Amino acid sequence: MPFFLSTFPAPATAAPLCPPPSPYPSPHFRLPSLPRRGLAFLAAAAPPRALPPTPRQAMASLATSTAAAAAAEVTHLSQRDAADIDEQLMGPLGFSVDQLMELAGLSVATAVAEVYKLSEHTRVLIICGPGNNGGDGLVAARHLYHFGYKPFVCYPKRTAKPLYSGLVTQLESLAIPFVPVEDLPQDLSGQYDIVIDAMFGFSFHGTPRPPFDDLIQMLVSLSVVGDSAKRPPIVSVDIPSGWHVEEGDVSGGGIKPDMLVSLTAPKLCAKKFTGPHHFLGGRFVPPPISSKYGLELPPYPGTSMCVRIGKVPSVDISSLRENYISPELLENQVMPNPFDQFRSWFDEAVTAGLREPNAMALTTVNKAGKPSSRMVLLKGVDKQGFVWYTNYGSQKAHDLSENSNAALLFYWNEMNRQVRVEGSVQKVSEEESEKYFHSRPRGSQLGAIVSKQSTVISGREVLQQAYKELEQKYSDG
Repeated sequence: MPFFLSTFPAPATAAPLCPPPSPYPSPHFRLPSLPRRGLAFLAAAAPPRALPPTPRQAMASLATSTAAAAAAEVTHLSQRDAADIDEQLMGPLGFSVDQLMELAGLSVATAVAEVYKLSEHTRVLIICGPGNNGGDGLVAARHLYHFGYKPFVCYPKRTAKPLYSGLVTQLESLAIPFVPVEDLPQDLSGQYDIVIDAMFGFSFHGTPRPPFDDLIQMLVSLSVVGDSAKRPPIVSVDIPSGWHVEEGDVSGGGIKPDMLVSLTAPKLCAKKFTGPHHFLGGRFVPPPISSKYGLELPPYPGTSMCVRIGKVPSVDISSLRENYISPELLENQVMPNPFDQFRSWFDEAVTAGLREPNAMALTTVNKAGKPSSRMVLLKGVDKQGFVWYTNYGSQKAHDLSENSNAALLFYWNEMNRQVRVEGSVQKVSEEESEKYFHSRPRGSQLGAIVSKQSTVISGREVLQQAYKELEQKYSDG
């Protein structure tokens, strides 16, 4: 039995793990171990890439935000309404300023981590003003440190209140450098990979005073660099500093951030934002506020603290790439038996908490030579082969009746591993198939009977009605 190991990246055609189609009635297939027929079991290890930062693992990816949510009309607040909402939150609704600041700073950090990969944007400069917006920046710096980034803080006008001095102490305990204004290079591109503008928020009035006027001009100069790939992106917290909270960049010569993280709800000036990444953060708006001010806000995905709003930017697919960094995989490090090696890797995938590590791409080929792939679930593996279930009336079953050769692909993205299996397929015994069917939850059994896989129906309601009828028919259990 050939056993091949390689250290190439996962193929571009590898399907991401995703929920497979609903399992259908009990017929049961095995891709067996048949050395006589030259079954090839190929286990290929992509060089593990740098693991994504903690928030990318802990939260549902913001990519799960639907296009409808991103494009939906969102309420934009006037300066007065924004101030009134803050008063309501910190008054009758019981929030404290440090609570709101913590949630806002966490939202900023998670939005940054979602877009700007740690492997490419490590050094982050956070420029903090003297007010609440600056406090949000200090909190974001702490979270970014724990996410694996290397934050640097420029905080020229420190506020003497205990809340702010406490945040400074927290950052100093993490050995996060505080950079004086005079030590900042005129061109920030050489020393920083991201610049966060946390100078002024929606309550700011008037003209920025020194040294913030010069700092804003430094960001203006940075934002006019033609090639965005050659400069650090600018992330503004709630309001691009120097903008009018309602009218935006009135003079046209202000900061042009690449990302805007609106807090609570976007302010009116956000309608003038033209950068590629607009996020809403601050997952704390209670129903009384939404009702009183008629707020229309998008739902937050999963457990995320921020959600993308506005137009989703188009992506240059050819520019998507990863920096693969990992220990090498040597032939003398693997087990001589490929099934033992598979079981070891599979157990590691389960222990790592990967979502549905038993999901696998199954490729079949019909008699005309036309291939077809889909995701299914592995339901058993031993030295005899790999087992899954499908409906004998499905396309894959029809293909296998014409051509018993098939291939499986397991792709464990987070571990940068893939396992390829090729061989012949045969049915298992009816007894084994029946045993599995009766081990399934009652709802799964009914759903499997109702669904005629690979057939055309007029609509979802057909399935729903058939399910209800079957549920009533077998109501006695």
